[in-house]
Amino acid sequence: MLQERYLLRDESGRSIESPAAMLGRVAKAIAAPARSFGEDADYWEERFFKRLSALEFLPNSPTLMNAGIPDGQLAACFVLPLRDDLDSIFGALALAARIQQTGGGTGFSFSRLRPAGDRVRSTGGTSSGPLSFVELFNHATTVIRAGGRRRGANMAVLQVDHPDICEFIDAKRAPDVLENFNLSVGITDEFLNALDSGDTKFSLINPRTRRPVTVVDAPGLFEKMIEAAHASGDPGLLFLDQINRYNPTPALGLIEATNPCGEQPLLPYESCTLGSINLAAFAGPTDLDWPRMIQAIRDAVVFLDNVIEASHYPASDIEIATRRTRKIGLGVMGLADLLAALGIAYDSDQALRLGERIAATLTREARLKSAELGEQRGSFPAFSKSIWPAQGIRSLRNATVTCVAPTGTLSLLAGCSSGIEPFFALSNVRRTLDGRRLTETNSKVLEMLEAMGPVGRNAISELREHGSIRKIAGIPEHLKRRFPIALELNPLDHLRMQAAFQKHIDAAVSKTVNLPANASPKDVRAVFESARKLQLKGVTVYRYGSKSNQTLSFVDEQHIPDCRECAV
Repeated sequence: MLQERYLLRDESGRSIESPAAMLGRVAKAIAAPARSFGEDADYWEERFFKRLSALEFLPNSPTLMNAGIPDGQLAACFVLPLRDDLDSIFGALALAARIQQTGGGTGFSFSRLRPAGDRVRSTGGTSSGPLSFVELFNHATTVIRAGGRRRGANMAVLQVDHPDICEFIDAKRAPDVLENFNLSVGITDEFLNALDSGDTKFSLINPRTRRPVTVVDAPGLFEKMIEAAHASGDPGLLFLDQINRYNPTPALGLIEATNPCGEQPLLPYESCTLGSINLAAFAGPTDLDWPRMIQAIRDAVVFLDNVIEASHYPASDIEIATRRTRKIGLGVMGLADLLAALGIAYDSDQALRLGERIAATLTREARLKSAELGEQRGSFPAFSKSIWPAQGIRSLRNATVTCVAPTGTLSLLAGCSSGIEPFFALSNVRRTLDGRRLTETNSKVLEMLEAMGPVGRNAISELREHGSIRKIAGIPEHLKRRFPIALELNPLDHLRMQAAFQKHIDAAVSKTVNLPANASPKDVRAVFESARKLQLKGVTVYRYGSKSNQTLSFVDEQHIPDCRECAV
């Protein structure tokens, strides 16, 4: 993965860079902006290189790929606006293509586009509707990714009161459709109130005229979302009003969309650079090494702020919007590894308490360092228009400092579990971009089994068959508790961990609630309703096997946990 996607190549396509050279290239390029603030760039280069080499912290993929190369674009997350006219739509399409080419992902709200069949005054014809443009953007991403190093990544958001919402909800029920897009319904308080009230009528509004065009049954519309998510994993839900309650710069406008995985809500044209602390690298014998992790957090904030300076932006509008708020998104990966190392079950109150403490520490220390940088380098330009002065904060370099990304490829490079997810499986098959199927087995579990002698060694073949150790005879119960897999957990345990982090995270948390293949729409409903009660900013479910081309799967499909085992 590293060689194919990240290491520099010559014109013939041969790799010309070692892993250490890649990290040195990144450290040098990201330390360089320190000079413009009168700081010692050599000091930061050495410090960054040590953090990266120890796999204590890694930045988002575009930074690893592009730092130090001419015109390197270093951000992962972008949101581009769409107005209801062709110039805006095709301008956004062209800009998205350039972003995708550099490894970035794009989010869009299609909510401002007039519905299908609506009048087009300039031609006398009728509109094809937002879904047709989602399909257009999807096709363009397929063309771009054909020569790229990453899967195309987009988020399409449609507000729940749009007249085309039903077609949008069902858009991915057919296989292999819109494969470069995640879909999210933008849920509003008004819709939730209609769900709760005795009068369940809910108006769908034409965004061109701002007039109601029809009235639907709110519970029926909600049921349609549930059934579609059960069938294909899409759409997810974005709680837009909940997101905007935590918008750090409401004077600059409402947030209508997020990056492709939902963890970074952004204003139009904003981009955000992400990075993740590897929690597994700070596991001590009985607890997290808190002082050492805090130092890594503080260094990571300097790194990510420097990325904003070092990056070359694909358009002036993006550079202006990004520098105006200077949002960064520091998150974590390796939570499952940390819990296993400490002997803490993922689905335990102890794990939730530790997760919440990690999130609180992450944001507290990141914000303290950002405040320090604000004093030294200057606060983000929109600081006076933000929520922070009213909270007694005198300086802040970055409008947001934390989010939790899924860290798919980064966690592979770091050799740890992704984001705050449990282990998907302890042995699984990964489908790569070019269609190859690679088998992976958790190295920590293999070490544990080897240490058990003949019983453990005999269990290794069963592990590869089942993807889990829960049903293997002779394995102590306390070890089985330490290594649960995603489908063995109650879905509510997934949500509780997401909520424990969201309570303290500036932006949002990317988290998938994994459901067994035999889960029912009723189980999806329980997840969606619980997500709302827990005040999450978004929620995504995925029922095993509901997509034909899923990235991760079990080695032996005969041994997949079902609903009886995870007690949905």
